This record gives sequence, C-alpha cells and structure tokens, in this order.
Amino acid sequence: MQILQIAADFCENNHLTEWGLAAGFVRNLVWDHLHNYTDATALNDIDLIYFNSANTLEHIDLKFEQELKQRLNINWSVKNQARMHIRNHDLPYKNIADAISYWPEVETGVAVLIRHHQIEIIAPFGLASLFKGHISLNAKRPKPKVFQQRIQQKRWLAQWPNLQVKLR
Repeated sequence: MQILQIAADFCENNHLTEWGLAAGFVRNLVWDHLHNYTDATALNDIDLIYFNSANTLEHIDLKFEQELKQRLNINWSVKNQARMHIRNHDLPYKNIADAISYWPEVETGVAVLIRHHQIEIIAPFGLASLFKGHISLNAKRPKPKVFQQRIQQKRWLAQWPNLQVKLR
C-alpha cells in the first residue's frame, strides 16, 4: 500500500490521470497468496505505467524514475504506454487497458491504482485466470517463443510450483 500511495501522489502531482502499477506488482502478489507465502516475493522493479499521448519522449520516463527513486529507494520502471506500440510493432494503443492487453501473458496484463481513496483494477482479460494460478499465452498477440522464454528466465514455475501453463 505504501508503494501504491507513493505512486498515486506522484501521478497526481505530475497530472498523470491514466496510470497504474502493473505486471509483477499485482501478479506476484496473487501468486504468493495462492501458494500461501507469508512474505511477498521480491520484485526486480516496480512497473509504473501511464498514458500520455501529448508527450511521448523517453527521457520523461527516465526523469520520472529518478523522482520516484528519491521518494522511495527502489528500482522503478516507468513507461508511457502511448509510445510502447512502436517498440512492440503494434498499432497505437488507445489507453492503458489496450496497451496491457498486448502483453505476452494474460496474467501480467493487470494494473492497480488508487483514485479518490478507492483502489481500482485495470484488467482487460479479467482476473479469473490470475486467481486460478494460470500462466496463459495471450491469444490476442500470441508469441509462444517469447512466452516460454519469459517463463524460463523469470523462473516462475520454480518460484510458484503450483502454477499451470496454458497455451490456449
């Protein structure tokens, strides 16, 4: 909650209205819960995503990362999803929900934020497969080789052995 509140304050101060903490921040917490882990699995970084089509310069993201690190000394990864379609060779994304709907795994495409003292969840595929303990290939943008590489490199099945890989 502390990290989420820091992100919320930061985004409000920078007039970022469409944002969320995404990927492992949400996914790993759920998988930890499903495995009855009492301590949260350490994250390599905290993924703060936002959408601002008016300013898509990458150096803004790097500046935001440094500002967040000054608030809390952890590894922040900040990405404006309004430009990420270029790297991913997709059509321009419309918003955060559209952007994360192209991520390799369905369960990674979830973001959380605080707005008006309420927690909101952005989950274009819903939450059912995440809470079932699945790792599902995103059929909207199927990249089975990338999907398998991520499972191996991130050692998800070693960390959470009860997960079930779903290729469809």
